[in-house]
Amino acid sequence: MQHWFIDRQSTVLPNWREALPEARCLARAQQAAAIGPGILWFRQRAGESVGDVLPAGPLAAGQHWVLLSDEPSDATVLAALTAGAAACCNSYAAPEVLRQVALVVANGGLWVGRSLLGRVVGGSARILERQRKAAPADNWSARLSEREIEVAKLVAAAASNKEIARRLDISERTVKAHLTSVFEKLHLRDRLQLSLRVNGLSL
Repeated sequence: MQHWFIDRQSTVLPNWREALPEARCLARAQQAAAIGPGILWFRQRAGESVGDVLPAGPLAAGQHWVLLSDEPSDATVLAALTAGAAACCNSYAAPEVLRQVALVVANGGLWVGRSLLGRVVGGSARILERQRKAAPADNWSARLSEREIEVAKLVAAAASNKEIARRLDISERTVKAHLTSVFEKLHLRDRLQLSLRVNGLSL
């Protein structure tokens, strides 16, 4: 899948280049140039709003976009997701994080940072309790192995793969394998959907 980094100037940060070496970089003034299907990574510099960095018109078919924020906050993430972003993360995120974001978005998922994920799936205890009582029981764990259930519950608590691996004394590769199996068995796309399911919230 083609990746495009779009910034005020056509510059590439070192972590971007390491994460996605085949990506191309454009200045915002060049956005009118033909860009095919792929993932567009828009950089939001300090002092800019989400609207400042986005194109005026809709994206073309087969395109998804990610907001790279120099100063990310929960408000920025929410604004980006409301505007249609598939993900929002720090412009200076580690290459491994950027590759994870790219993988989730390429597979049609939604990627959000741990802070916002915790807020989304945690919420108010009273709201959660009302939703659980109103909704029919969802025996999601019946389809999973004991270890997959452990992994799913830790994801629902906003734990990273590294934290899960440490807690369960397994490798990160094994965590990823369990997550892949969980997503397939429960017909889910990403960690956010899994977190909502485990916490008894409607998708």
